[in-house]
Amino acid sequence: MSPIRDHKRDFRRASDFSTAELNKIFSMASEMKAALKQGKLSSVLAGKSVALVFEKPSLRTRATFDLGTVQLGGHPVYFAPSEIGLGRRETVPDVAHNLERWFDMIVARTFLQSSVEALADNARIPVLNALSDDEHPCQAMADYLTLIEKFGDLKGRSLTYLGDGNNICHSLIVIGSKLGMHISVASPEGYAPREAVVGSVQEDFESSGGSYTFTHDAAEAVAKADAIYTDVWASMGQEDEAESRKPLFAPYQINAALVAKAPEGALIMHDLPAHRGEEITDEVLDGLNSVVFDQAENRLHAQKGVMAFLHAESA
Repeated sequence: MSPIRDHKRDFRRASDFSTAELNKIFSMASEMKAALKQGKLSSVLAGKSVALVFEKPSLRTRATFDLGTVQLGGHPVYFAPSEIGLGRRETVPDVAHNLERWFDMIVARTFLQSSVEALADNARIPVLNALSDDEHPCQAMADYLTLIEKFGDLKGRSLTYLGDGNNICHSLIVIGSKLGMHISVASPEGYAPREAVVGSVQEDFESSGGSYTFTHDAAEAVAKADAIYTDVWASMGQEDEAESRKPLFAPYQINAALVAKAPEGALIMHDLPAHRGEEITDEVLDGLNSVVFDQAENRLHAQKGVMAFLHAESA
C-alpha cells in the first residue's frame, strides 16, 4: 500500500506548473536525454510502479510512458481501454482507491478531463494527464522541449497553431504563456480555442512578455512564425465529423504555398498521427524544416522529466 502523503503533486492540466518548475523539468529532461545517449539510465523510480490507464489507443503515449518508466528504473503496467471502463464498469474514485494500493503513480489517457480530476482527487499518489479531451499537456511539454533544443531561450519566439482549437492547442497556449512566447492561432469560425482557457492565461502572457492573437486568416497567422504547428482536423471521438470538417479546414492546410508566406526557416510541427494530404502535405511534413519526429522522440524525455519531478515533489 502506498503511504499517505502530506502532499503530492499531479499534472492534471498544463497550468499546474510554474515557469520555474517548467524550466526545471525541461532541464531534467535534457539532462536525462543526454545521459541516455551515453548509455546511462536513471534510478529515480527504482522499485516503483506506474499504472498506465488508457481509454484511447496510442502509439507515442503508450511507448514513451512504458519505456520512460523502465528507463527511470520503474515498472509500468498497462491497462487497455477495455480493461477498466472508468465510470462505467467501476466508479473513477473506486478505480483510484484500488490503484493507489498497488502503484506509486497513475498515468491516465482519457476522454473526459473530469476522469483525470477524479483520479487525482481520490488517489494518494501522483496522477499525470497523458491526454484528455480538454488538454494534452505532456505533448506540449515535448513540443516546447523540442523548440528549446532548436532556439534556446523561447522568450519572444513566435509559435503559430493552425486548425482546430483542441486539447493540444489549449496546452500549447497555457505553457507558452508562461515561457514568454507569442502564440498565434488560426481556426475556422466556431473552432477557436475555448475562451475560458485563453482568458485564464492573460496575466501570464502579460507578466512573461508574451502575447496571444487569434485570426481566421492562415497567411496572417504564419507571417511572423518561428514555428508552425498543426493537428488532425477531427480528433478521437469526433470521427463522425471528419468529412464535414474538411471543407472548413482546407484553407488551414500546411502546404508549400502557405509555408512560403512564413519567415524562411520556420519550423514545421505536428503532434502525430498525421493525416497526410489533409492538414499537412507530405512535402512539408518530410521537409528539411520539419521537427515532427523530434517532437515524437522528445515525448520520451519530457515525460521522464515530468515523472521524475512529480515523484520528487510527492516524496
